[in-house]
Amino acid sequence: MHDTRDDDRLLSAFIAGEDEGMGALNQKLGVKILEASAERLVATMPVEGNTQPYGLLHGGASVVLAESLGSLGSAIHAHPDRISVGVDINATHHRAATSGLVTGVATPLHLGRSMASYEVVITDEQDRRVCTCRITCALLPKER
Repeated sequence: MHDTRDDDRLLSAFIAGEDEGMGALNQKLGVKILEASAERLVATMPVEGNTQPYGLLHGGASVVLAESLGSLGSAIHAHPDRISVGVDINATHHRAATSGLVTGVATPLHLGRSMASYEVVITDEQDRRVCTCRITCALLPKER
């Protein structure tokens, strides 16, 4: 049987940016949560170590950052009686990032009872938009 207290513990750890809650992929990419609420989430990720063969930030890394933020915001909104499950994500890559940190800021487009959607804007250290993502999560009953 699934222990929902584990879900609560992991959500708390993720919000706090603790390794236990970040998940292996976020740890590998160096994602750091700076701010987390259902209304606004902020995280950084280094470009170094997350590049494609031309030395540019890999688009997939941007999508991971966006999905992490949107999923976390949806989970906070859904807590305590629902869980968040990603159902759609898209990304538009505007410019290349080649060094430093990128910052993702997620804000809700819709926070409903059964669905939540976020826009995630990723910028470089000069505050230039690198990528824009939209993520939608279904909010399912925790007890099934």
